[in-house]
Amino acid sequence: MVPEPRRNRSTVPDSRETALRGDCAQCFGLCCVALPFAKSADFGVNKAAGDPCRNLQDDFRCGIHARLRPSGFQGCTVYDCFGAGQRVSQVTFGGVSWREAPETARQMYEVFPVVRQLHELLRYLTEALERPAARRVHGEVRAALARVEALASLPAAELEGLDVGPVRAEVNPLLLRTSELVRATAGGTPRSRRGADLIGKRLRGAELRGTDLRGALLIAADLTGADLTLADLIGADLRDADLSGATLTGALFLTQPQLNSARGDARTVLPEGFDRPAHWAA
Repeated sequence: MVPEPRRNRSTVPDSRETALRGDCAQCFGLCCVALPFAKSADFGVNKAAGDPCRNLQDDFRCGIHARLRPSGFQGCTVYDCFGAGQRVSQVTFGGVSWREAPETARQMYEVFPVVRQLHELLRYLTEALERPAARRVHGEVRAALARVEALASLPAAELEGLDVGPVRAEVNPLLLRTSELVRATAGGTPRSRRGADLIGKRLRGAELRGTDLRGALLIAADLTGADLTLADLIGADLRDADLSGATLTGALFLTQPQLNSARGDARTVLPEGFDRPAHWAA
């Protein structure tokens, strides 16, 4: 879950790792306004795109931040803009909010999801550069990262109509190659369960070390005690998956929202740099 916002007008941090994590203190509540959601198990009410959430306060703080899950807003706790919110708020629109300049609101709401997609790609490319086993593709990865960063830095008028599809098509082969190179170090023959339907499957204690689980449906799967070391989890759906006692050391392209959507406990071994979700303790 993201920290309680503290508002000021500073710029996006220089640290790439920090800049690619949502910082509500630097954002104008864009995910609480720009994005739609439907009443469901994840959200307590219906909300149209462009309408402020009823829980968003005048200072852009969430009025129920400390009790989102028991209040029926579980979906808010598993969302991360990958730093797009603070970039759009403080850089693209120069720190002037949609409340201060209502005429910019529509454009800001259109730009935000575009930059969010670009920041997600930056997050994956940055991780690829941190993987020594993938050094043979690091030159191409750096070039792709620079191109995506340049796109994310475009003015609002150009970002508004940007098609991210071709950008993803360019980046995806590099991420696949990175995955292959890293997973090859796991030992044994690399296995693929890419896109597999594993909803509700009993995978307790499963040996999934170095397995390609890209896009796999692991909703409510029992992964208790499973070994997911160096597994590729990009795009894997881990909603309500039980990761109690599981090992995720070195898991590839895992994100905090994926962990936040799952269940786990104090025995779950997380990769370096990830937070243990607060609701796991419960």
